[in-house]
Amino acid sequence: MDMHARIQNHFRESIQTKINAAEALGDPIANAASLIVNALLEGHKILTCGNGGSSGDATHFSSEMLNRFERERPPFPAIALTTDTATLTSISNDYRYEDVFSKQIRALGQPGDILMAISTSGQSPNIIKAIEAAHARGMHIVALTGKDGGAMAPLMKAEDVEIRVPANRTARIQETHLLIIHCLCDLIDNSILGEL
Repeated sequence: MDMHARIQNHFRESIQTKINAAEALGDPIANAASLIVNALLEGHKILTCGNGGSSGDATHFSSEMLNRFERERPPFPAIALTTDTATLTSISNDYRYEDVFSKQIRALGQPGDILMAISTSGQSPNIIKAIEAAHARGMHIVALTGKDGGAMAPLMKAEDVEIRVPANRTARIQETHLLIIHCLCDLIDNSILGEL
């Protein structure tokens, strides 16, 4: 396959994944937005975490909350647990990498807060420990996953929301996670501030 054909194939596969996700994920995305909106209106915050590309997504969502999405508004409280290199490296060095998010959650998480936990496979040990720590702190989970949901899926409680992209390829899941994040930002803004 030549380069142009490969490029076209990536675009078609990405588009089809998003079409499949749009049909399957309307309710979970809306439910997650409602969960986050209610938490924000009650004075709670959002903590986000992920590894690799999912770390970038966690930071992206947090920055959209703290700054703005598409219109001027007051900042919403969100903390990306992926950005403090001194904390990440000290926990990894002194304990183990599986603890990098759960220790932060035990320090920063409060009952009623939200943890946005992002993993394309649903199998990341440090994300699983983060979910367990968040539940222990009385927090709710918004999980962005893919494939079969992995070990994260059975950890979801009734008040949690899993948004599972119906795909197996990591790149397609990540691309769709970003679109989901933008949908959440739009829904949060419109729910709190009203329609544009």
